[in-house]
Amino acid sequence: MRLRVLATVADRVPEPPDRACVRVGVDGPDGSGKTVFADDLAALLRERGRPVVRISLDDFHNVRAVRYRRGRDSPEGFWRDSYDYARFRADVLDPFGPGGSRRYRAAAHDLATDAVLTPEPRLAPEGAVLVVDGLFLHRDELANVWDLSVFLDVPFAVTVRRMALRDGTNPDPDHADVRRYVEAQRIYFAACTPQRRATVLLDNTDFHQPRILHRRAAEPDRPT
Repeated sequence: MRLRVLATVADRVPEPPDRACVRVGVDGPDGSGKTVFADDLAALLRERGRPVVRISLDDFHNVRAVRYRRGRDSPEGFWRDSYDYARFRADVLDPFGPGGSRRYRAAAHDLATDAVLTPEPRLAPEGAVLVVDGLFLHRDELANVWDLSVFLDVPFAVTVRRMALRDGTNPDPDHADVRRYVEAQRIYFAACTPQRRATVLLDNTDFHQPRILHRRAAEPDRPT
């Protein structure tokens, strides 16, 4: 089942026009399986002979002073202040966009040290498929950049339990320790309805048996 779903999504990744690149986003709550799904999709595309560049939005966090300026427990702060979208656009989205240079930087921030990074740019191959995983990829300023996007729809009861196993957090989605993350997602859902904006809506409650819930028709012309 999982391989069939991955193949279905890979089939939807468009061929790039005129040696341009293609941008693919994998969105979903913390613990929904974004990183694994994006890794597996990238691997399948490579098996099919397509050049792939794999990026995570988690390497584009804001520094702590910005991330926590509304308070360490603030859901609004998590939603609004977690990521440096200006750097992400300049270093990743624009280079892979129409007419882009293909010269990209894979990271802008070290989460462990809180250091701002400016690595030497890399040159992506012509026709590369950019595969990005991250939170909030269907927010207003990002929703229209994707040539294909996936949203992994998983209940909070499941995602928070997975976060607990991964991070040692509380497994109860109503617990104060995880309120920042759960409520931020609820703000996101209400403001942006990512389940509707995604090209492919996928139930990833069971890692081994994901189910495609909805597939939106491809849009031939997407603004940058």
